Amino acid sequence: MTPHVNDLIPMAHVADVDRSIAFYERLGFIARQRLAPGGTPIWAMLEAGKARLMLARASGKVDAAQQAVLLYFYTPDVRTLREHLLASGTADAGRFTGAPLENTKNSGLEVVFDISRPPHMPAGELRVHDPDGYVLLVGQLA
Repeated sequence: MTPHVNDLIPMAHVADVDRSIAFYERLGFIARQRLAPGGTPIWAMLEAGKARLMLARASGKVDAAQQAVLLYFYTPDVRTLREHLLASGTADAGRFTGAPLENTKNSGLEVVFDISRPPHMPAGELRVHDPDGYVLLVGQLA
């Protein structure tokens, strides 16, 4: 039998593991494991249903502009998820235009945009930026 890969868990390098855990909890994730030698978390494993995500403290400054990978999530209801994020303190960034986000708190970090309906996701897609500026897309299949 040929060896093969049978699972994948993305890992994001973040400036503050605790702050990122708090943000991803708004999306329904639960921290299942943490490593905190000396009391400061350096790594965590998060789960939400079948979705998993690892967070690791970055050794240097996180530059979201250099991000080569975005995270794509699914939800049964993008409208309700957007409302929940706004009610939980995520800033409303309005319609995504690709322009800089000077008018939002944290200059575009921890923001949620209006729901779009691209051809590949006609039921709706939500763009969210996490505390480090990583782009999350959340699609609704039906």
